[in-house]
Amino acid sequence: MIPISGLSSLNGLNLVDRTRDSQLEIIRNTAQHSRAIEYFKENIGDVETVDQLVDDPELYGFVMRAFDLEDQMFGKAMIKKILKSNIEESDALVNRLTDTRFREMYEELGFQENGEGNLNTLLSGWKTRMVDRYVERQFLNAAEEQNETVATALEFRNKAADISSVYEILADTGLTEFFQTTLGLPSELSGLDIDKQAEILKSKLDLEDLQDPEFIEDMVRKYVVISDALNGTATANNAALTMLTANSGSAAQNIISITSTIDPVTFSASKLYL
Repeated sequence: MIPISGLSSLNGLNLVDRTRDSQLEIIRNTAQHSRAIEYFKENIGDVETVDQLVDDPELYGFVMRAFDLEDQMFGKAMIKKILKSNIEESDALVNRLTDTRFREMYEELGFQENGEGNLNTLLSGWKTRMVDRYVERQFLNAAEEQNETVATALEFRNKAADISSVYEILADTGLTEFFQTTLGLPSELSGLDIDKQAEILKSKLDLEDLQDPEFIEDMVRKYVVISDALNGTATANNAALTMLTANSGSAAQNIISITSTIDPVTFSASKLYL
């Protein structure tokens, strides 16, 4: 990852955007990732059960990293149970987990009843999609190591167009923090009943706007500028912050004022299950 740690989040985001393609290519060609990609492509087609996948350290590690679940790799028994769930049953484990990464992995891998028959591996372009997901995740992780604000903005940009319900936002801690910041909502809202949170979010956001690329980019830039201002990392000569503060009566300045009470959202293990 090109160094961005010494830059404002807006400048860091701009630099990441300009160099994105070359950085993704570097990741693909790095010895460690190149070997992982080749092993996945050559061996995933032979996997017919969940047990086969989880019991192969290299394939299992690749898949878990592709879905940003590296920190859950030790829980093999739980992963097997999730992937063997029957998603049609409301009380199935995959449906009781609030962390959307597990359901996303379940649906993308496509195992059938009781974890048998991985049919998705036969689909045209599936391997390429999985490899792209893996490479993108390494790219996002590298950004997060230097600047969490930039990483959150990139995550939002990736997910925005696929958001179909405010509950999807509330189930994702990163998206929740993003919208609380950009919409001027205090983090204390996360302590309210989930339906009340959803009601408030619906009153502030029209999900159809997330289909508009210009709206998404406006939200991204608003988020990084406000976050830097709130975190004390923006500087007086930062062009974006100067623009916000120069217009004393502007809505942009009001946004910074409204969000002055926002605190970082933290994840609690107690919220893993519904």
